[in-house]
Amino acid sequence: MELVMALAIGILFTIGVYLILSKVLLRIILGTSLLTHGVHLLLLTMAGLKQGAAPVLGDADSYVDPLPQALILTSIVISFGVTAFYFVLAYRSYQGLGTDEIDSIKEVKE
Repeated sequence: MELVMALAIGILFTIGVYLILSKVLLRIILGTSLLTHGVHLLLLTMAGLKQGAAPVLGDADSYVDPLPQALILTSIVISFGVTAFYFVLAYRSYQGLGTDEIDSIKEVKE
């Protein structure tokens, strides 16, 4: 299972970096979103893919640690807010400048 997760993480990181290196704001935003999802999977895999019961009161031999899952859930909420903020900034810059390409934005500023 770790091999499948490692492949998924590698693919997400590869596509995310490729999108970040483009010159269109929407692709850059989607690339950062894919990178954050790759980081979430990486943190989950680093914590260990264990099978067991939920850590509640009861008779179970093995428990799954809920702390990495809680931290990843917090990170998902924060990355959702940051991505929404990026979309608003990109939309406002498109409204003001009429383009979403980085080179054109640099030319308008100069």
